[in-house]
Amino acid sequence: MIYFSAWFESLGGNPGCTGGCLTCSLYNGCLTCLPKLFFHLERDGMKQIGVCLASCPKSFFGTRSPEKNYCSKCDSECDTCFDKNFCTRCRAGSYLHKGKCQESCPDDLVPSDTKRECVPSCPADCDVCLSSETCTRCSSGHYLLHGQCHANCPEGTEPRQQVLECIPTVHCEVGEWSEWTQCPRKGKACSRQQLRTRKVLQEPSAQGNPCPNTLEERECPAKRKRCGKSDKNKGERKNRNSRKDKANGESRRERKKERERERDDSDREDSENGNKTEQRRRRAQSGDPAHVQGGAAA
Repeated sequence: MIYFSAWFESLGGNPGCTGGCLTCSLYNGCLTCLPKLFFHLERDGMKQIGVCLASCPKSFFGTRSPEKNYCSKCDSECDTCFDKNFCTRCRAGSYLHKGKCQESCPDDLVPSDTKRECVPSCPADCDVCLSSETCTRCSSGHYLLHGQCHANCPEGTEPRQQVLECIPTVHCEVGEWSEWTQCPRKGKACSRQQLRTRKVLQEPSAQGNPCPNTLEERECPAKRKRCGKSDKNKGERKNRNSRKDKANGESRRERKKERERERDDSDREDSENGNKTEQRRRRAQSGDPAHVQGGAAA
């Protein structure tokens, strides 16, 4: 504290002063301020109190000089000002034009109660408008959004060329995955895979995030068959079996014909023997001498 007081006094200050005062009095407050601060008089009832501020309050502007920095009052019609001759915002009922506050605007401009300025009858880059603040159609190369024209659409929107408007950017949305399909039963399919899908709920706009994959596949837990080799072997086996069946069929037909020929020969031989026996029996019954002689000789 001793060191601070010595430093403060070296600047000509009074250790009893507060709030940035360099010098002060009990009755009038600050008399002078520390460097870079503005001296300002605030009304306190019937008297004025000096204060030191980093910037001047509303309706005042700051003036710097080697001797003193102080706050000066703006023109009576100014709400804020850069200096005494240049307003930056007017009080209600006046409109700013070229740093001056006026009750009416020039012929080529219209008053804006929101901005308290004289403004063009249509907003900038607007072809057709409802008022000085609301556009309904923008000029070429600009896009309409909330009554204002933009050379580039704000974040979260994108240009729609057909109507020269900024529209909200829409990102793709997809639903939940379906259940995995069942694996084919053993021997029913070569490609043993499971599939699952999901639906697109919202298509994206031109600049929106594209849709992710809507189809996934994975191998079934069972060992995958070797489709190419298996199918080839299966075809070869089928051809071999077909040739074998054909050969066996021909062999069976030949054997059947052979048996039929043997039966026919046997039947003819039996028929011939039967006929000879019947002829001998008849000759014997008729008393044929040749038959008797032959029988005796026998």
